Amino acid sequence: MVSLPRPAAPLVDAHYVLPLKWSDDEDLPGLAAYLAEVVRWLPVTVVDGSAEELFQAHRRALPGAVRLLRPEPWPGANGKVAGVMTGVRRAAEERIVLADDDVRYTRDALAAVVGLLAEAELVRPQNYFLDLPWHARWDTGRTLLNRALGGDYPGTLGVRRSALLGAGGYDGDVLFENLELMRTVTAAGGRQIRALDVLVGRVPPCAAHFAGQRVRQAYDDFAQPGRLAVELTWLPVLLWSARRPLRVAGLCLLVCAVAEAGRRRAGGRRVYPASTVLWAPVWVLERSVCVWAALGARWRGGVPYAGARLRTAGHSRAALRRRLRERQASGAGTHGERREPGGRHRPPEGTAPGGGEQGGMLSTLIE
Repeated sequence: MVSLPRPAAPLVDAHYVLPLKWSDDEDLPGLAAYLAEVVRWLPVTVVDGSAEELFQAHRRALPGAVRLLRPEPWPGANGKVAGVMTGVRRAAEERIVLADDDVRYTRDALAAVVGLLAEAELVRPQNYFLDLPWHARWDTGRTLLNRALGGDYPGTLGVRRSALLGAGGYDGDVLFENLELMRTVTAAGGRQIRALDVLVGRVPPCAAHFAGQRVRQAYDDFAQPGRLAVELTWLPVLLWSARRPLRVAGLCLLVCAVAEAGRRRAGGRRVYPASTVLWAPVWVLERSVCVWAALGARWRGGVPYAGARLRTAGHSRAALRRRLRERQASGAGTHGERREPGGRHRPPEGTAPGGGEQGGMLSTLIE
């Protein structure tokens, strides 16, 4: 008699929250199959801001154990923030895994994030693309450079519910919402673990979607003034080097060396092929142009988003700390909810466990 493998034990005190807003259901079968696996490991809530017809189709297609909700009101134009805060407020568990619809966790990666939330209020894993069409290789060049200089910005985070609610949630009128969430939690005293060795798969977008995001992603740099200032110098440097092939070759080699350092960091070679390093100079060329286009968008009032324009990419740490002090002085807790009793945070430390150091001067500059 052949014994069947025992199902994996559920992850304790953890909840998976997925904000969703689709205009078509092309990716629904893949998402439904993925969530059928995830819901065996921990409770899943999908907060769906799609049109009613699509919402009902999602209700029929998603596993019955997945809780499907509509977003509750939240200040701001960024609907994803409303979705995240709805899911966090409606969850009963303390350890929350937030993930975009294209993120694909294995159980081991999910368990790693949940486990690290016992040691910090925020966990920042790293993404890699499960398939590598040309545009995914292009974007992986960016990922490798970010990993070398501190860490990439993933489409998923782990956060302690009490930490986020204790900070009053996060601003819904920003474009770079993941960075805003991270800064809000750490401004409130929460620790961040930059888990460079926790590698989480992601489904690449179509080429058209990738192309449409180039200027918008460059606009995110307005939340990181140090990084913005550096990137604005790239185009003048490239133009200065254009007539000297050896200069161009030297710059390309330098960029590739930095990308290779990011690929080798914390076991990245397991998921980032060596060939993706060669795309890092291509991404630098793209960003050197798009960051100036983003500057033009800023002058015009911001980036188009959901029928309006979002001007603010994200708030500085100082602004968030000031806002939190004002909230504490007024005795306010979360929006429409009392402050969580477990919302105390440990002070930041120089080094975080799990392969993610807190970061030095350079990572502070770019984040």
